[in-house]
Amino acid sequence: MEGLTTIKQRFEIIGNDEKLNRSLEKAMRVAPTDISVLVTGESGVGKETIPKIIHQLSHRKHCNYIAVNCGAIPEGTIDSELFGHEKGAFTGATSTRKGYFEVADGGTIFLDEVGELPLTTQVRLLRVLENGEFIKVGSSQVQKTDVRIVAATNMKMQQAIQKGKFREDLYYRLSTIELHLPPLRERENDIHLLFRKFASDFAQKYRMPTIRLNDDAVNLLLNYRFPGNIRQLRNIAEQISVVEESRNIGPEKLIQYLPNYNNLPAIVESTNNESDFSEDRDVLYKALYELRKDFNELKALTLDLIKNKNTAEIPTEKLHLLEEFKKESANFSNDKNVELIQIQQPNPISNYEYAETIEEDESLSLHEKEIEMIKKSLEKNQNKRKLAAKELGISERTLYRKIKQYNL
Repeated sequence: MEGLTTIKQRFEIIGNDEKLNRSLEKAMRVAPTDISVLVTGESGVGKETIPKIIHQLSHRKHCNYIAVNCGAIPEGTIDSELFGHEKGAFTGATSTRKGYFEVADGGTIFLDEVGELPLTTQVRLLRVLENGEFIKVGSSQVQKTDVRIVAATNMKMQQAIQKGKFREDLYYRLSTIELHLPPLRERENDIHLLFRKFASDFAQKYRMPTIRLNDDAVNLLLNYRFPGNIRQLRNIAEQISVVEESRNIGPEKLIQYLPNYNNLPAIVESTNNESDFSEDRDVLYKALYELRKDFNELKALTLDLIKNKNTAEIPTEKLHLLEEFKKESANFSNDKNVELIQIQQPNPISNYEYAETIEEDESLSLHEKEIEMIKKSLEKNQNKRKLAAKELGISERTLYRKIKQYNL
């Protein structure tokens, strides 16, 4: 059997991520068998490479290999595409046609986006997996086929099963062996390698010098989440190669090609890959920053009213803050023993009393607290970023970005 390095070179796979290597080694081990394989992973991670490896390392390599995108075939014709049809089976069926399972007899069929298959087609596919039998559309004759099925999906299959969109028995038939390819954001050490490879390829294709990223741009690239994974990274490399005149790219240029990039703390996905929850947390961070801003404005305005007493006037654009504060305060004013401010505009504020002295609280700025914590941690760990990052509970690259951001 060929080694892992040889397989990577043969199929042009770049990267040394541990999870990627584990999946490739698993594919190499199951290739000589006829076991069905299900490849899972987000869109753009390169799932289509796995079935090619399995086919080329199997005893079926001299027979047909057919890749079928199940999501691209209309529901009304997919049975005909997969299993064939007889002449006159439906309008437009002017002749008998062989389906993919008949053409690929003895070889391998790759069913990409298998989660998109209609339920009726899933029943037919289950029969092929169980005993190798199928029936053409419009026929009553049972035919036999000997094919190896490798399927792939970016869907969360357990959720699809619970919603009744995918048959549970078919899932267990397909996933005798399940291979998961990690998203690009979990392959941090491979991101720059891939970018350099793409940049070199496009430089040769368009006959121009290769673009290069400076250190700050590399760190920016590593901090991006890449929702489109490798496909998106390749697209970014091509855009920059064609559009940018300078061949040395800094972060100010690179960020223009990273959609929805923000400086919020990096979100680590949970073990059950609930990406929707991670996206919700991104939104929550933004909401908290906006809430803090409104709170600080209200706090500053209130202190200004206290200090200036009757000589102060409320700016019109700030009225809504005090009105909201007045409504909320009604629920707990008895506990705080503070009389509500009577608002009259444009007349000066008057007739207010306080039962206790209000002192300015310590600043609640998350920005200042974050800088303070980073400084203390760096001092404590003698400016060793790795130890400081571990103490703060963040990655070393996130700490590096924060140091650059705050000029620490």
